[in-house]
Amino acid sequence: MAERPSSAGKGLDVRLVTDEPDLVMAHLKARHASEEQMSSVDDVGCKTMPIVLSDLSCVCGIRLSLTLGSFVSNLPSPTALNRRRKELVKEQQGALAQRKTLSAEIGKLMKEKKNEEATKLKSQVEYASSVAATAEEQLLDLEQEMELLMYQIPNLLDDRVPEGKDEEANVVVTEWGTDKRKIGEGFLWHDDIASKVGGYDPSAAAKLSGARFSVLSGPVARLERAIIQFFLDRHTDRNGYREVSVPYIVSRSTLTGTGQLPKFENDLFAVNHQVNGEDAFLIPTAEVPITNLHRDEILDASQLPLSYVGLTPCFRAEAGSYGRDTKGLLRQHQFHKVELVKITTPEQSSAEHEALTQHAEECLKLLGLPYRKVRLCSGDIGFAATHCYDLEVWLPAQQTYREIASCSNCGDFQARRMGLRFRPAPMASATEEGKKGKKSTVLCHTINGSGLAVGRTLVAILENYQHEDGSVSIPEVLVPYMGGMARLEPVVKKKTAYK
Repeated sequence: MAERPSSAGKGLDVRLVTDEPDLVMAHLKARHASEEQMSSVDDVGCKTMPIVLSDLSCVCGIRLSLTLGSFVSNLPSPTALNRRRKELVKEQQGALAQRKTLSAEIGKLMKEKKNEEATKLKSQVEYASSVAATAEEQLLDLEQEMELLMYQIPNLLDDRVPEGKDEEANVVVTEWGTDKRKIGEGFLWHDDIASKVGGYDPSAAAKLSGARFSVLSGPVARLERAIIQFFLDRHTDRNGYREVSVPYIVSRSTLTGTGQLPKFENDLFAVNHQVNGEDAFLIPTAEVPITNLHRDEILDASQLPLSYVGLTPCFRAEAGSYGRDTKGLLRQHQFHKVELVKITTPEQSSAEHEALTQHAEECLKLLGLPYRKVRLCSGDIGFAATHCYDLEVWLPAQQTYREIASCSNCGDFQARRMGLRFRPAPMASATEEGKKGKKSTVLCHTINGSGLAVGRTLVAILENYQHEDGSVSIPEVLVPYMGGMARLEPVVKKKTAYK
C-alpha cells in the first residue's frame, strides 16, 4: 500500500476535500472505505453543479443556466466544487451590486422627472434581482448536496495509526496483569456462573423482549450496581470529571453531530415520536448527548478542557452482527456504560486523550482484571476517530482478550459537524501598539471513551474471579459497595413439589 500522506494540522472540511482530494482519498483507502465514501470525495471535488453565467452590463444580457448532469460542448470541463461555489457567490454579489446601483440611478431619474428613462432601468433591476435569486437558490442546493456528501466521509487518520485491514493489524501498546490470567480449559462462561449464584434469568428476558436482552437479579444485579457506583465515584472524586445525567432519546441532528448519522442508522433504535420536530432515536452511547451539550456554542479558552462523565443505558440494534457473540451478556441490544467525554483545544487534545485512556485503565487495575491496550489500525478505527485505543480485558472462558473500552480522539471532526468552537485568549497585536487583538474562533477537539462498559466489566469479574465450587470472589474495591459482601455463593435450587 502506498504511503499515507500526513494529516498533521489538518481537519476534514470541504476546502481540504476540494483542494487536496488525493490526501483525503489516501486516508479513505487506508481505512478500506466503501465505494460510496470514495465516490463522495469525487462528487465533492468534481461533480458538475449549477452555474449561472450572465452579463449585467447591458439590458440584453444573456443568462445561461446549466443544471446538474447537462452537457454543453463549448464549456470547459467541471472544476472543483469550491470554485463552483465561488462563481455562484460572485454571480449573486454582482447582481445585487448592479441592482443597488440601478436603484439609486432610478431614484435620481425620478427626482428629475425623467420617468421614461427610469422605467427602462426598472427592467434591468428586475433582471438583476432574478439573477441574484437564482444564484442564491442554486447556492443553497449546492451547499445541501455538499453537506450530505461530507457526512459520508470519515475522519482523517492520525499519523500514529498503523496501516491494516482489520483487528488483526491492531498494535499492542501495553499489557497489564498477564501473570493474573487464568490459563487453561474448563473455565465457566459468565452466564453459567451468574446462573449458579442465582442472578441470571435468560428465559425471563426472552419472554419480555426477545434475544439479546437480559434480566439480572439478586447478588448479580447488586454487583452490576456496585460496578457503576465505583466507576462514577472514581471519575468524579479522583479524576475530576463532572457528572451529568442526560436524555436517552435524541434528535437526528444530535446523532449527526457526533457522526452516528447518516452512516449507522440501521444500528439505531428509532422511536415513533419526534423531538424538536425531528426523527428521534434511543442513544447508542452517552457520547452522543454529552458531546452535544455544547453544540452551536462558542466557549472561552479558559473553560477548556471540559471533562464529563455520565451513566446511561445504551441501545444498539447491531444490524449485521447476528450470529456473533450470542451467548450470555457479551453483545446486548441494551447495556449500561459509564462514558467519559472531554472537550479541549487542539493543543490539549493529545494529552487529554492519553489522560482519559489512563483513567479507564486505572479502573481495570483497581479491579485486578488483566488487560491490554491496543492502538487500532486504519481498517478497524471508528468513523469519527482520528486516533483510538481499545482496552481489551482477559476472559478465561474464551481464553482471549475482548474489548471493554474504546477511547477515541475525534479531533475537530465532531465539533465541525456540531458547530462547537472556542475563542482563544486575546493576543498582543504586533500591528497596533497598545491594543489587544482578538483571535477568531477555533474548532474544539472532542474525546470520548468508556470508563468502563458495565456489562463487559461484570462479565470479566465473574469469569476472572470464579472458583471451582461455583462461587465468585468480589474485587476488594467493590466490597464496600456490596455492603461488605466478599463472595457470591452458588445457590442450591430447590425442587418444586408437585401434587
